[in-house]
Amino acid sequence: MRVTVWNENVHETTEDDVAERYPDGIHGAVAAAVAEHHPGARVRTATLAEPEHGLSEAVLEETDVLTWWGHKAHEDVDDEVVERVQRHVLSGMGLVVLHSGHLSKIFRKLLGTTCNLNWRSAEDREVVWTVDPQHPIAEGVPHPIVIDRQEMYGEFFDIPAPDELIFISSFTGGEVFRSGCTFRRGNGRIFFFSPGDQAFPVYHHPDVRRVIANGVRWAVPTGERRSPVLRNRPAGWFE
Repeated sequence: MRVTVWNENVHETTEDDVAERYPDGIHGAVAAAVAEHHPGARVRTATLAEPEHGLSEAVLEETDVLTWWGHKAHEDVDDEVVERVQRHVLSGMGLVVLHSGHLSKIFRKLLGTTCNLNWRSAEDREVVWTVDPQHPIAEGVPHPIVIDRQEMYGEFFDIPAPDELIFISSFTGGEVFRSGCTFRRGNGRIFFFSPGDQAFPVYHHPDVRRVIANGVRWAVPTGERRSPVLRNRPAGWFE
């Protein structure tokens, strides 16, 4: 399984509190979560500032699943790179979109809607309820997941009807949100999972990390894009 973890990496390089919370970047925390639960996986990271945002044709050819986190710099992502990622998803590459990645160019392009939602930036308590306990993404996940400090995401969430709804979240203010859902576009599988924010240490939460790792495993293509078993891992891969 070959995973590329993408993060715009803007908050971490411009805000001291975020850098302290995520010293290896949000991409580092997500990559560690995947590697923790899938020790045989090859996990690499890529960020906005790299040439081609770290998502060259060669990188995507060697990626079974791409995870995506963005917030401040959605519009700075080059359209050519977005089209390249879309083409790979349609041909079978998995895509896991996290939290504020709901407004990324690639998520909006693949879903065909605004992907807008209601939100409140405060120290909310999020409770993530599993509504499809038999789904592979829910494997080993407690019911519910409790996140003591988190940003509120609420309905209406402008997305097409999900192929599968796995998690629904409730918040301190009474709001609810479709926080974990899947889509299929072409030959590719897409998983959106909302818990996670630069202002809170949500990507260190063990249950959130388990869901992300499960989502990556679920999104792995089953056809020709499935990676061979490789024993020699090149330099630059996250172990």
